[in-house]
Amino acid sequence: MTVQVGSTARRTRVVSRRDIELFTELTGDRNPLHYDEELAAGTRFGGLIVQGGVTSGLLNAVVAEDLPGPGSVFLRVAWNFLAPVRPGDEITAEVEVLEVHASKPVFRIRTTITNGDGVPVLDGDAHVYQVPVGTGSGNDSGATAPEDDRQTGVVR
Repeated sequence: MTVQVGSTARRTRVVSRRDIELFTELTGDRNPLHYDEELAAGTRFGGLIVQGGVTSGLLNAVVAEDLPGPGSVFLRVAWNFLAPVRPGDEITAEVEVLEVHASKPVFRIRTTITNGDGVPVLDGDAHVYQVPVGTGSGNDSGATAPEDDRQTGVVR
């Protein structure tokens, strides 16, 4: 796929309490706003919220899998978290290519995540670099990502 200005891609998923737990296992983020319903209810958020890394993580999937695609990594991100995401919310992450560097595989993208009501929960932009992978050009390290078996949840 040729990456061009105006190209877009999106992914949607429902976030869960399990996502909060997995993120905590990975990072150690045990903020009570993610676990203590009574405490969270008394805050400006009015209830439990999902960690920002769970929310923004969906952008990693869009960038690495869809646009620009495999071999892509973030060089810089500038994100504003605009509204809380709660367990059970459906979120959609979307990227749009704003600029393509003339001589390098570097792109500036708009990044947006909305909830199921269409309310923006994250907005910003990022610079992304794409390493050529799997092209047979000699740039491929030969490493492959685990396969995700969506039927069983087993990663091989």
